[in-house]
Amino acid sequence: MKLISRVLISLMIMATAPVQAATIEMNVNGLVCAFCAQGIEKQLRKFPATADVVVSLEQKLVAVALKDGQDIPDAELLRALTNAGYTVRAIQRTETPIADLRERAKQIKP
Repeated sequence: MKLISRVLISLMIMATAPVQAATIEMNVNGLVCAFCAQGIEKQLRKFPATADVVVSLEQKLVAVALKDGQDIPDAELLRALTNAGYTVRAIQRTETPIADLRERAKQIKP
């Protein structure tokens, strides 16, 4: 009985903890100009789960911050970018805040 009580209390504590939004980072080839970045950002913001988007031409990085508790399947991201004419080399899900990625992208610009 004590074990069940402890497990229930632990579950309640975890359930009330804030959920950190995930970030999807993609390595994308074919990014050559600001128009490319704008087009990608516009396309990715169409997904209801998108909270924010960062595109870095220099790093070949496209990052999507997800709204809490939501997701975008890799296949849908791949399809959106491929249909727009880009080659996705890698998709990685991280807990890196989108603000950190945006700041890192600013530091690399000439």
